[in-house]
Amino acid sequence: MAARLAVLCAIALVSGLGSAFLAIDKGGRFDALTLGVWEARPTEGTREADPYSAAMHARTGRVPLANGEGLIFLARTDSTGADLSPRCEYVIEGQAAPARLWTLTALDDDLKLVETVTPRPGLNSRQMLRRPDGSFRITAAAEARAGNWLATTRDAGGLVFALRLYDTPLTTGTGVANVPMPEIRREGCR
Repeated sequence: MAARLAVLCAIALVSGLGSAFLAIDKGGRFDALTLGVWEARPTEGTREADPYSAAMHARTGRVPLANGEGLIFLARTDSTGADLSPRCEYVIEGQAAPARLWTLTALDDDLKLVETVTPRPGLNSRQMLRRPDGSFRITAAAEARAGNWLATTRDAGGLVFALRLYDTPLTTGTGVANVPMPEIRREGCR
């Protein structure tokens, strides 16, 4: 009887601690704003932040953009729903949501910048080559490409694209229904 009780207590302890760790490690999915494959959490960095994302930021030391500063959108899949892979090349094409400035970076699954062959960690809207209609085409690859190139690496533990919008009207919650966001298309893998 005592052995069964000890086993049940051990299972309960491992399950409880494990689920708490996963909830804090990945952050809450509460109040998510999804536009295509891009997902943001507008309440991060505010007093309305859910307790899981607040605990995740406290544990990791990452500081979210405050309300009114901007918004970060993360993409973990391409436009077909396939997980992003560091061994693949992607085209990120279209238009970004309205913002005074935006940046695009490649991260690993732990949301850390990937180490690349270039000292430039990402792209920003001020250095972007654009088409006459304002749209752009970015190639995300480990090797340099002509035009707008976002450096990635094949050695990363996963791949996540982070699109940070600074001084955007999306932080006020207005006009999110028809906001343009770029599509992500896989071009090939090695």
